[in-house]
Amino acid sequence: MTKRRSAPPASEKPFLRALRTLPDRIPTGVDSSRFPYSIPAFSNGIALEFDTKVTFFVGENGSGKSTLLEAIAVSCGFNPKGGNRNHFYQMHESSSELAQFLRLSWLPKVTSGFFLRAESFFNFASYVDSIGSQNAYGGQSLHAQSHGESFLALFTNRFNNGIYLLDEPEAALSPQRQLAFLKIISDRERSGRAQFIMATHSPILLCYPGATIYSLDGAKIQRITAAETEPVRLKRDFLNAQERYLRRVLGPESED
Repeated sequence: MTKRRSAPPASEKPFLRALRTLPDRIPTGVDSSRFPYSIPAFSNGIALEFDTKVTFFVGENGSGKSTLLEAIAVSCGFNPKGGNRNHFYQMHESSSELAQFLRLSWLPKVTSGFFLRAESFFNFASYVDSIGSQNAYGGQSLHAQSHGESFLALFTNRFNNGIYLLDEPEAALSPQRQLAFLKIISDRERSGRAQFIMATHSPILLCYPGATIYSLDGAKIQRITAAETEPVRLKRDFLNAQERYLRRVLGPESED
């Protein structure tokens, strides 16, 4: 007789359990060629389950992973340019149209967390300096550190309880520091008080044990394994056959 696996303790379950689009909220006659409706992965609606505390969105540039992550952040009440519910710094107006059509299912609902956008992290660091909150980030201005050091200072000092939405966190991290970041994720996940959803191109991060991975390449969002993701496959194949890949990209003259 097959032994039924018991349900994981509540502390091991994610806070955000599911996400789906609500077709009745989408206005009739909407132009399907207009962003974000033109993104193929969203064309058949969105219905995602989160059954692990670490989830990755993968896909080529323009596949919609950052757009979806921003919509979740807006639905959580976070600053759409990066930060949490308490960070109000002036930037050009930005709103997520996709967020209006999403329903998030929580158990329990959490309001703490952070939305990281690598592209606007400089502005966030300037905001932290302007309000004198350096002590909350290790006691030193984020601008006084290297890009990678400032990212790790944020992760180490501010990632405790809540939901953390990270758009390409590897942007400022060397491979060695990406491994250090995996340790931070593991420590926070095991504490039972943190959930992570990340958009990434990093083969290192994608190999985090037990993570859920959703691919946005195609007309429907698909759940895949790390070995099936393009970043992992390409990195592995390139390292195993560098000469062949370089000839294909650079041409035969690359051998001279």
